[in-house]
Amino acid sequence: MSEIIRLQGVSKTYDTGKIQVQALKPLDLLVEQGEYVAIMGSSGSGKSTLMNILGCLDRPTEGQYFLAGEDVSKKNDNELSLIRNQKIGFVFQSFNLIPRTSALKNVELPMVYAKVPARKREARARELLEKVGLGQRTDHMPNEISGGQKQRVAIARALANQPPIIFADEPTGNLDSKSSVEIMEIFTKLNREEGNTVVLVTHEPDIAEFADRILTFKDGCVVSDRRKNASAGCGEVEKPC
Repeated sequence: MSEIIRLQGVSKTYDTGKIQVQALKPLDLLVEQGEYVAIMGSSGSGKSTLMNILGCLDRPTEGQYFLAGEDVSKKNDNELSLIRNQKIGFVFQSFNLIPRTSALKNVELPMVYAKVPARKREARARELLEKVGLGQRTDHMPNEISGGQKQRVAIARALANQPPIIFADEPTGNLDSKSSVEIMEIFTKLNREEGNTVVLVTHEPDIAEFADRILTFKDGCVVSDRRKNASAGCGEVEKPC
């Protein structure tokens, strides 16, 4: 497998004016194409800061971030926007669907920004909604479907431009247990059958167990890196913080 994420000495410090808060200590990280990674940690541990950097929503204070071999740590806002549209699919806890827009149109939205022709993007959106089990719900508005179904729409939207990597931030945080398992099974299928790299943030141990690799954060750094796949070097590596 080829690497898709490489962090070299990446750190993040927030300057509040009076004090500086180091949210992420210098970090080296390698994620290969096709990995299924969960990031765990308590509130304030640095996991959300890392996710924002990985998703090109924020820049590191120091260090380099290579995404699919490209150094994105110094890109400007327009360049980062293009990278997000082409290479990254996002799934959020709050779904982030447009309220008065159908499931179909919500899924089409990233393709509108990518200037995909109308007929092609509609066909792609229908195909994706079918893939996540919502082929009969294409014309439904977000307020007409359940939380689990909203998250399925969000996953379909994340896949619209065929990104190699999916970032999910607490994707089951607003769902009941049954819906949570169903959503995680979709991520697992995308990873196993479609080859998508999946990186998710969660505070729930049972959700993290769906992944093949679990990174645990504390005080801005990784304190544990556990792999469950024997071929990838089964075992847990503890790291000093």
